[in-house]
Amino acid sequence: MPFVDIRLAGNATREQKAAIVADITQSLVERLGKSAAAVQVVISEIPTENYGAGGQLLADRANPQPREDANAADTPR
Repeated sequence: MPFVDIRLAGNATREQKAAIVADITQSLVERLGKSAAAVQVVISEIPTENYGAGGQLLADRANPQPREDANAADTPR
């Protein structure tokens, strides 16, 4: 029995998730010869404030904050 665990950063619509499940199931039926009923798919949605990459939360990438050193160039001396 194939078990597929998909993790998404952020959210997907119900329709998008249904299409993903259908596509993954069909692929495993075609490639592994399994019955569609045997294919198990779990989709986990991870909030972007709970996921980081490259030293930064994904939520912060969507809403970049100015860095302190970037403002230093604008400060009159």
